Amino acid sequence: MKGRESGMPDEDYWGTFFNPRCIVERLDCAESCRGLVEFGCGYGHFTVPAAQLAKGQVIAFDIEAAMVAATKAKVEAAGLSIVIIERRDFVGEGCGLKDSSVDHAMLLNILHIDDSVGLLSEAFRLLVPGGKVSVIHWRSDLETPRGPSLIIRPRPEQSRVGSDRKSTRLNSSH
Repeated sequence: MKGRESGMPDEDYWGTFFNPRCIVERLDCAESCRGLVEFGCGYGHFTVPAAQLAKGQVIAFDIEAAMVAATKAKVEAAGLSIVIIERRDFVGEGCGLKDSSVDHAMLLNILHIDDSVGLLSEAFRLLVPGGKVSVIHWRSDLETPRGPSLIIRPRPEQSRVGSDRKSTRLNSSH
């Protein structure tokens, strides 16, 4: 099931919002050796630079065939052989990967979906001990030229993640 308010703008316009290389560098994608998963790859703006930095396999999921095709085209143009791209309803069906199988999961501009806690749980399920979930999202305190309505944007205090799995707290209140 596609997430609420998840429509993508024109690709050229979308590309003006972020500096993907800078973002994936700051998210420490270069530290990924065991595998990196991106939930909701969209046009592949983050997939390609993440794959250029990661030392292990990169797996990118999206529910829309057009987004999968766009990402595949970028990955092929960049000559990246470590990337697997799959069309999948990872919110409704999970991602199909084994527990503790990757060391990095990226949730970029996706936590406005109805079941954000379920998606975070799926991401944490995949992580090896010491793995990392990276999150970026539209700010919840101001209007932006694009993005979901303010009321469904997650607020920073809604999820706090500690240094280990035992201290992870997910709060689903909106």
